[in-house]
Amino acid sequence: MQGIIYEEPSAWLFLLVTVILGGAGAWMTGRACAQTWRPYYILAVYLVILAAAVRFIHMALFQGTLLSPHYFLVDLVVVQAIGAIGYRYTRVKQMVSKYTWLFEPAGPFAWRSKR
Repeated sequence: MQGIIYEEPSAWLFLLVTVILGGAGAWMTGRACAQTWRPYYILAVYLVILAAAVRFIHMALFQGTLLSPHYFLVDLVVVQAIGAIGYRYTRVKQMVSKYTWLFEPAGPFAWRSKR
């Protein structure tokens, strides 16, 4: 797997920086965008910036490659996925709690109209 998903000598560094730290930042960014009723494309722009910051942490702390399109894309996919999940989860909670007369939960990532 080394060379395909991560460039560090250990997968734990990838999990720590990209998944845990970057994922926590992405979840909080998605949550903040949903709470302020911003559209998803704004979140996507914020997460591109966050992925660049994650790539910088890899370079600054673990001698990774800063301007690597391949690893930037890997970081971007992970950050976008976690951010989208946080955005959708928060948006569902919002819709169900703010519009209780219209919607009911249909799982953690969906709502449906009340009949």
